[in-house]
Amino acid sequence: MSNVGVIYRVAGPVVTAIGISPRMYDVVQVGKEKLMGEVIKIVGDKSIIQVYENTSGLTPGEPVENTGKPLVVELGPGLLSSVYDGIQRPLPVLRDKMGDYILRGVTAPGLDRAKKWDFEPIVKKGDTVSSGQAIGTVMEGTMPTKIMVPIGISGKVEEIKKGSFTVEETVAVIGGEKVTMMQKWPVRNPRPVQQKFLPDIPLITGQRVLDSVFPIAKGGTAAIPGGFGTGKTVTQQQLAKWSNAEIVVYIGCGERGNEMTEVLSEFPHLEDPKSGNPLMNRTVLIANTSNMPVAAREASVYTGMTIAEYYRDMGYNVSLMADSTSRWAEAMREISSRLEEMPGEEGYPAYLAGRLSEFYERASRCRTLCGEEGSISVIGAVSPPGGDLSEPVTQNTLRIVRVFWALDTKLRERRHFPTINWLTSYTLYDKQMRQWYVDNVAPDFPELREWAMQTLQKESELQEIVQLVGSDALPDEQKITLEVSRMLREIFLQQNAFHPVDTYCPMERQYTMLKLIRKYSDLAQKALAAGAQVSAIAGVPARLRFNKAKYEENVDEELAAVSKDMDAQFSALGA
Repeated sequence: MSNVGVIYRVAGPVVTAIGISPRMYDVVQVGKEKLMGEVIKIVGDKSIIQVYENTSGLTPGEPVENTGKPLVVELGPGLLSSVYDGIQRPLPVLRDKMGDYILRGVTAPGLDRAKKWDFEPIVKKGDTVSSGQAIGTVMEGTMPTKIMVPIGISGKVEEIKKGSFTVEETVAVIGGEKVTMMQKWPVRNPRPVQQKFLPDIPLITGQRVLDSVFPIAKGGTAAIPGGFGTGKTVTQQQLAKWSNAEIVVYIGCGERGNEMTEVLSEFPHLEDPKSGNPLMNRTVLIANTSNMPVAAREASVYTGMTIAEYYRDMGYNVSLMADSTSRWAEAMREISSRLEEMPGEEGYPAYLAGRLSEFYERASRCRTLCGEEGSISVIGAVSPPGGDLSEPVTQNTLRIVRVFWALDTKLRERRHFPTINWLTSYTLYDKQMRQWYVDNVAPDFPELREWAMQTLQKESELQEIVQLVGSDALPDEQKITLEVSRMLREIFLQQNAFHPVDTYCPMERQYTMLKLIRKYSDLAQKALAAGAQVSAIAGVPARLRFNKAKYEENVDEELAAVSKDMDAQFSALGA
């Protein structure tokens, strides 16, 4: 097998080399500056390589060296609170080396080689261990990181040490193999698990429209498409901050530099509400902005997913945010055109749906090799050009994911946040998670949710009539329906991410709020039957108090007081 060849042709990020005999997806070093690339196609004696760095200045005849290894990420202590580019080069380390602009051919290892970690063994000499089993722990801040037996190694523990070590130093000898705290894994290969579970436990986010109306399961997949300014980033930050996942992996895939700067500057200042520490302490950020090479953008989602799988294997629940898969698809389209492949719809490659499926299929809730239960929940933001949801990336994503949170520019114009449209969004996990809500929230919660959705649907139908003939032409019962649906929209679905109380709403409070709106609806119908005027029913003081209650410090006591007020005020109306 020949390891050194020469460049034959250069076409943007795609380089053709001759004189090497690589395997598919082998990493190669291109040119005199040893730019990193990956073999993506082999035609006869020609190897087609996608280069992860800027190729300007490369000329035919420059050397190409095959490493014989696939693109891998380094997994071990030191990942948390790191900021990487798409191929796991630590950006703060690169900046220290060369300033604010990344030069070509400069690299740095993903994990710090000098830092020492306190290793605490949990197995002893003579124990028999298997692949994926935990042999010790290391504290990363307040998060315990499990050191697991690398896949492919098993046997008797011949030696195990306790103390401070770097990630490259041997901490154990298992079946004759030396084991360090660092392991490497090819990014395109999913990490193995023992067993996958049904998605029947929700990922609780504290966002009412998500938890109660369109919930996502732990280990589930969701798409969040929306145009500019509809709140994708704020929604993802809320999910990162409040969801009951222990680890957050945020992939900024081809986003504009100013948007990624916002994430990089805001995340370190966000406080983790569970521990009071900075949210960055349990976050891994992958920043691959739109001005970085497209090939690295294509690799970034796999890098992020592999890191997420590593923490899932320890038994953690991981939230993975990919922002945005549209830019990832655009990188695939550019590379595909350079390869002169037959284009599919709108120029995207014919295998677009297959690549999206491969990515989302790596989400799951499962029993890991070390016997723990872990999950990866994937939330992929989609940025359709001009907000057009009929374009190929959105449509192919919707065929794969099971939750669709549609962000709406019209709701943004009405200052309704989060701008998730309740008429076009959906979840396919609701039936599987129904029992969890019955057991853990309230037996009648699923019926309440269905009633709320039906009421909002009726409002949509009535609004068409109102626009034609005005609301005065409606019967009194339908006027009450409009008032109730307005309460659902303004009190329940609207939520202020920047308010200290309203930013997070526990499930018990969400149930109480829905129950109160249903109670108002029932009492209003009784009062109407008793001869009360619609204006009197709509103007009961309890309703105004209800509007303000969700912002009060003692919100739960306020909601109980609203319930009492409703009883008293409606009995005065004859209900």
